[in-house]
Amino acid sequence: MKSESTNHANYSWTMPEVLLPEIPDYEVRLTDFGAVGDGRTDNTEAFRQAIEACVNAGGGRVVIPPGIWSTGPIKLASRLELHAEAGAVVRFSKVFGDYPLIVSQFEGRPAIRCQSPLDAEGTEHVAITGQGVFDGGGEAWRPVKRWKMTDKQWDRLLRSGGVVDEGEDMWWPSAAAMGGSALVKRLIDEGKREPADYLPCRDFLRPNLLSFRRCSRVLLDGPTFQNSAAWNLHPWASQHVTIRNVTVRNPWFGQNGDGLDIDSCRYVVVEDSTFDVGDDAICLKSGKDEAGRALGLPSEYIRIKDCTVYHGHGGFVIGSEMSGGVRHVHVSDCTFMGTDIGLRFKSARGRGGVVEDIVIERIRMTDIAGEAISFHLFYEGVEGSGSARDESVPVTVGTPVFRCIHIKDVYCDGAEKAFLVNGLAEMPLEGVTVQRLVASSRQGVVCHHVKRLVLEDVALYTEEGPLVKLHQSIDVEIVRLGGAGRASGEAMLAVSGSLTAQIECRDPRTAVTQRSVSAAADADGNAAVRIG
Repeated sequence: MKSESTNHANYSWTMPEVLLPEIPDYEVRLTDFGAVGDGRTDNTEAFRQAIEACVNAGGGRVVIPPGIWSTGPIKLASRLELHAEAGAVVRFSKVFGDYPLIVSQFEGRPAIRCQSPLDAEGTEHVAITGQGVFDGGGEAWRPVKRWKMTDKQWDRLLRSGGVVDEGEDMWWPSAAAMGGSALVKRLIDEGKREPADYLPCRDFLRPNLLSFRRCSRVLLDGPTFQNSAAWNLHPWASQHVTIRNVTVRNPWFGQNGDGLDIDSCRYVVVEDSTFDVGDDAICLKSGKDEAGRALGLPSEYIRIKDCTVYHGHGGFVIGSEMSGGVRHVHVSDCTFMGTDIGLRFKSARGRGGVVEDIVIERIRMTDIAGEAISFHLFYEGVEGSGSARDESVPVTVGTPVFRCIHIKDVYCDGAEKAFLVNGLAEMPLEGVTVQRLVASSRQGVVCHHVKRLVLEDVALYTEEGPLVKLHQSIDVEIVRLGGAGRASGEAMLAVSGSLTAQIECRDPRTAVTQRSVSAAADADGNAAVRIG
């Protein structure tokens, strides 16, 4: 990728060149090693031999021809390209015993997990390309919540085997999987760190479909990655990662069915890709709580563009595991349709970390179930409730910081709220600019604990309530606020909270007047809102 720059007033930084892998000109075909693409033959050994042949030659390309290729997990190597031709379907084993337990990473912490179907650690110059499909066989591993199934689907699931918990609201593939969470916690508390200690929990330790750890110069270009047991694509502590032209699919009910989790990585490009998943779609992370802060590897210098999300808890997401920090991110020209939230920022007290220097522009959204744009810093407590907490606690290394975020040219047709902020009393969301937001939603802008917020050229078409509600917010500038559809006589702007101050509305069209403001005085008895 050529060097690009993002230059927005106080958000100026330069995107370094993201380097692609260099693969030697050597090629083998999977069938050269006895592989049979009939959907029944176990081709694990053929994959191993084909990769070994490339390694012995100093690197090369393994071509997977059309067919249904059953296999156990594949361990990738440096200077290797795995190329799945159109018509090639690689289906990974559903036998749990085929997946060795290894030291890995999951949900922001070191963890013992089953080896991923596509696995690499410490490799350089590695690529997965072509128009084929990699299927993780996730239905064998995933628990399923009763409320996500129709009666007919639930009955079919019960007849397939597995067990149901005491409340009969969660299906598990085995009793060992159902009891795995408690056993894993006990082993961690006892200081057990060896994979062998966790063998009784193997059914519970679902692998991500792709796990690349501490890798460099990675390319994913073209394939479909689908049906993962847990997260789909997970590059961790890696650099120079290019992901383009891929399709990422998981069932909407898939537990932990994230699409792409970029975790403590730097120099990353994601472009021209499609996501339809059961959890967050495109997500940036950097470790959880003390473990993430101790590792200290931020996700940084990341460019995401021209992507489409059809389903997911969030279209583009930062958090909630962001304890190592996230910075220097540019997202543009993406479309989210039917996601729970569009642009989603989430964290909680205890995480720590700094999220800053984020630029997001030219985003289209339709039929968003929750918020078009959401900053929620009570993720583990009141997520989605819209509640505000005015109690301030001491600032520590565990206090998350979100600041210097610029969002512009966002269009949303259908949402619960256009823009939600649930910030921390002791560390408000700070330095956020929203320019040219047009949204049709039930409610407009609802902000709790925000500082230095600019809303410029915002048009909100709401079903109820004021267009903008500000609570305990300081130094807010509203320039040219417009819209329609609010109830007759409803204020366009409502402010509350004894700390609220320095709210300025500037609108040459006089859409916002003193009569259209419902405002309390600040702590000193002065008017909190000034109409310019």
